Amino acid sequence: MKFIIDNWMLISIALVSGALLLWPVIQGAATSGLSPASAVLLMNREKAVVVDICESAEFAAGHIVGAKNIPLGDLEAKLVGAVKNKNLPLILVCQSGARSGRALAIAKKLGYEQAQSLGGGMAAWKTANLPIEKA
Repeated sequence: MKFIIDNWMLISIALVSGALLLWPVIQGAATSGLSPASAVLLMNREKAVVVDICESAEFAAGHIVGAKNIPLGDLEAKLVGAVKNKNLPLILVCQSGARSGRALAIAKKLGYEQAQSLGGGMAAWKTANLPIEKA
């Protein structure tokens, strides 16, 4: 006990540095989802369908080439009509990756078992320097 009292500063520095070392691991677990590179592989190899769930103005500002725009509020009503083959992989995209998590739950409920969310959304796509188009 005397050791802990005498060396409290060293122990606190060790704990803080350990927490800082674990932070990227914890943060990586929080930003789950498909990486941009994995999304490109799915699009090229398995003909994945990309659905951008942003509002029309966000979609017009920049989106993945070939993506279909179905705003999150309309997703449950319009997804079945827009993507008829439920066996194809489905990639759901929004600006940051937050809304696409909710969209993923809706898509799974509608029977799209291969649906995935793009982790980090369009921000991660742009960071990876992948092509976008503007409407």
